[in-house]
Amino acid sequence: MSLSRRGLLAGGGALGAVAVTGGPARAQDERRGRVRTGFERLAADGFAALSGQKVGVVTNPTGVSPDARHIVDVMHADDRVNLVAVFGPEHGFRGTAQAGGSEGRYDDPATGLPVYDTYLKSGQPLADVFTASGVDTVVFDIQDVGSRFYTYIWTMYDCMVAAALAGKRFVVLDRPNPVTGRAALGPVLDRAFATFVGREPIAQAHGMTVAELALLFNAEFLARPVALETVRMTGWRRSEFFDATGLPWVPPSPNMPTPDTALVYSGTCLFEGTNLSEGRGTTRPFELLGAEGVDRRWAEAANALELPGVRFREAYFAPTFSKFQGKTVGGVQLHVHDRAAFDPVRTGVALLVTAKRSWSGFAWRPDNWIDKLTGSTRVRTLVDAGAEPDEVVAAWDADLAAFRSVREGYLLYR
Repeated sequence: MSLSRRGLLAGGGALGAVAVTGGPARAQDERRGRVRTGFERLAADGFAALSGQKVGVVTNPTGVSPDARHIVDVMHADDRVNLVAVFGPEHGFRGTAQAGGSEGRYDDPATGLPVYDTYLKSGQPLADVFTASGVDTVVFDIQDVGSRFYTYIWTMYDCMVAAALAGKRFVVLDRPNPVTGRAALGPVLDRAFATFVGREPIAQAHGMTVAELALLFNAEFLARPVALETVRMTGWRRSEFFDATGLPWVPPSPNMPTPDTALVYSGTCLFEGTNLSEGRGTTRPFELLGAEGVDRRWAEAANALELPGVRFREAYFAPTFSKFQGKTVGGVQLHVHDRAAFDPVRTGVALLVTAKRSWSGFAWRPDNWIDKLTGSTRVRTLVDAGAEPDEVVAAWDADLAAFRSVREGYLLYR
């Protein structure tokens, strides 16, 4: 990507990102310690950015106002917005579907609006959905959790590609990265392993907001850039975790119940690529990990590494669904005691290494899903070769440094 193109796309104009700003309001928000989301700022401006447009919204249950009303309900009731369609991602617009599912095409009972299913649609088929809906502008407002393999950012990417193909304008309403935007961590995707849990080469924990990612996608990855606008937040600092924002937490998916889940997810989701439970079917998904036959030795081995910011408790649990449904399994529970020091990706790798060493039944999923999650064969092959956790982490240093350099050009908040 040339610097000239990057400057054009990130700096504004017909193909750029036009950010709604507000100096005095920003200062006031920072004094009172509350974040104003992109949607709140759009509404405060009388929805002027959507004036004269037929609007469709890509959203899910996390698309809420500060008083926990859904943005679709708010906009539908406001005469200043011509809202004509809703587009639902994985888990659906109202959130009725489990992982790997969606709600399909239906009319929303609350508003009467047509709801179109975007899940697993991309390219021209998704562009055809936008065309059929009759919208002029596609608005995106979904809470992300900061991990490359969390699919909503790729829903946004696919919708940007489709909106460009259909000649639609694309507006991203920003929300906080709940695990901070301090740094990018982990391996960078190799395009040879691109799937819906990673379309393009970004870090496993990207440390960006959805609006920042939209700018990066548009300038670095889209062959045909979309007419993109972003509505920034005010009052958010990159060092803040979600509980500092003053915003209501709505689970972005059924197995992301709390911000604590999001904190560990970019590391412990790697256990989806193994035969161990990642805690689905418990009240602490991604914080509880285990399998039949695992005992105290795993927690002992993990604690012996003295990883920063986290301790491991020997734990036993019985998942109500997913792996080991109804069976009591042994494993560990993560207890993060210092969020600022905690590195979720390094921790996830260390847990893979110690699980393999302490439990003879350890195995990768037969489809090598771990390679899709980590973005290459590197983590799997190094763990199998007996590498130490820090050796595995060091293997992606060069790729991560390159991504961090590119990422820097698209950060909206300092």
